Amino acid sequence: MATFFGEVLSVYSRAVDEDEEELDENEEDEEIRRQLEEKREVNLHWSPEVSESLKSGNKLQCSDFILAVGHNAARFLSVYVLTSENWDAVGHASVWNERSRAATGITSEEETACVFYRKKDNPSVLICQVTCYIAEDQLFQWTEKVFDCLQHRELNVTVLSDSSVAEYKTADYLCCSSAPFLRSLHTGAFSGQPVCQSLEQPNIVTGLPAAVLNHCEVHRIATVVYQCYSDVTGPDSVTMETYKPALTKLSKSIQLDPAPSTDVLRKFVRTTNIQSNLYI
Repeated sequence: MATFFGEVLSVYSRAVDEDEEELDENEEDEEIRRQLEEKREVNLHWSPEVSESLKSGNKLQCSDFILAVGHNAARFLSVYVLTSENWDAVGHASVWNERSRAATGITSEEETACVFYRKKDNPSVLICQVTCYIAEDQLFQWTEKVFDCLQHRELNVTVLSDSSVAEYKTADYLCCSSAPFLRSLHTGAFSGQPVCQSLEQPNIVTGLPAAVLNHCEVHRIATVVYQCYSDVTGPDSVTMETYKPALTKLSKSIQLDPAPSTDVLRKFVRTTNIQSNLYI
């Protein structure tokens, strides 16, 4: 800006300064958003043997993939299947979100929240236990990444899923009194006979089981979801037993322990003292 006498003066422009501040804020927001996206990315960590095989372009040869979602479904496999020494832990998935207990790093709790096991004498049988929360924006990631590691030819998927009986909608309220009970949903490629009746409308499957079912429907993978409706929120031996029929048709691949020991049950079932607060 020039004065009356021809001097050139530097003029402070508030508009320019605000534009620069807004640009800095936008860049800062973008950086925070990028860091959050990176942090929320689902990462698979495989054993050295599996990692080498995948790097070579060889997908895991898998005939049966059993996915257990929820504490009762996962502990059912722990009590009735994985207690034998016939299984190897071959990997785990790390998932970070707003409900993660661990804020940074990979803790032992994270490593046991989503674990993959492979049968020693039949490596084509794979089990995955998921007890962590997977956010909506991470469901597609998890499903894509896991199934991208598996060969799809002759693959059969069985999903065991926990659900509260309070979410079950029916006109027959006496039905809910028989909880826990199973309901099933399957893809068009599934040719077998489910061990229980189909899930009635307007009930739906949500979360990871729904994401897996949708993915398998698109890719024409034979898949069945068994949803167990229970009136107990925590780990419960009766709810665990409800899943037994779901694996009967996999008897050639998976052997259930018919009578797990009391010590094993005690290890995986948290005993809760039921107290009445009537007089409190």
